[in-house]
Amino acid sequence: MARSPAGALRRAGASPLNFAIADWIAVAVYVGAWLAYHLVADRANARRRGLNHLMNAARGAWMARMGARDPRMVDAQITATLQNGAAFFASTSLLALGGTIGLLRGADDALRVFSELPFAAAPSRALFEAKVVGLAIVLGYAFFKFAWAYRLFNYTAILIGATPPPDEPDAASRAASIERAARMQIAAGRHFARGQRAVFFALAYLGWFLGPVPLVAATLFVLVVMIRRQFSSDARAALIDPPDA
Repeated sequence: MARSPAGALRRAGASPLNFAIADWIAVAVYVGAWLAYHLVADRANARRRGLNHLMNAARGAWMARMGARDPRMVDAQITATLQNGAAFFASTSLLALGGTIGLLRGADDALRVFSELPFAAAPSRALFEAKVVGLAIVLGYAFFKFAWAYRLFNYTAILIGATPPPDEPDAASRAASIERAARMQIAAGRHFARGQRAVFFALAYLGWFLGPVPLVAATLFVLVVMIRRQFSSDARAALIDPPDA
């Protein structure tokens, strides 16, 4: 009976993708860092001290002021600007995704380049293609987040238009409309931030093409930069510190 190549690899103690232990450790660090930042920035109590939370409070204050003025041309213009930003990042992520998928067709050329680099070991074709597929998944996730954020900003614009004018006699209905617009605006900002987070971690992922150690180094670098921007950046200080006299 013929023996399959995969069975021979398993009996030899090797992975079909030639994943070394260092690769598995590096991937675990990468995924763990992403999940840890997600928990700290979005789920844990620490998020209340983060830049995103402070900006969510500003979004709520914006919607409250929006309900107190009429006409709302300024609010419509700001919302359109936010939509354009989400559309730009969605288009960029889609282009990057297309380029990544194109690497699968040029795997031989890419492997030839890696074989000539003095500081990176050339991976097997199967391992290289697995890395490319992983990068495509990360960029696809970013695209879906940006596309959904664009849609939510569109919904916010509709809710702004549906908010009753300041002289509406039904104050409860007007307050509910303002609250709905604020929640939609915050949700849009949250998904946009997660899309940007995926882009940053996609940059860290590129280190894996050079090896597991560069992946860990790039992941830790990106993690430190993102934590600093979220909790100790000058942008955060601008929201909590009083202006200079």
